[in-house]
Amino acid sequence: MVQYYWNPAYQQQQMTPPAIPAGTRPQQPPTQEESYIENILRLNKGKVATFYLTFANNREWNAKVVTGVIEAAGRDHVIVSDPKTGKRYLLLMIYLDYVTFDEEVLYF
Repeated sequence: MVQYYWNPAYQQQQMTPPAIPAGTRPQQPPTQEESYIENILRLNKGKVATFYLTFANNREWNAKVVTGVIEAAGRDHVIVSDPKTGKRYLLLMIYLDYVTFDEEVLYF
């Protein structure tokens, strides 16, 4: 059993942040968005796309294809709506293999 108690003789060491040498600038964040999948999907919001997904260890259906309009995209998901049925899908990026477009893709 570990017991914690106050020890007046113990002094906690203080850590100082590393010094930046004179004449150097700290690294600035990029001015443009980086080309992550969610950013590319956001640029193409409103376009029809086909999403190919695979689900490991699923005997009933290990692959799924969803075609629809890109509604929104986040870091780990994309929301797609089927224009024929109005049904919306929340697709997780972890299962996404690739995406195809029938029109030009906007890219940085």
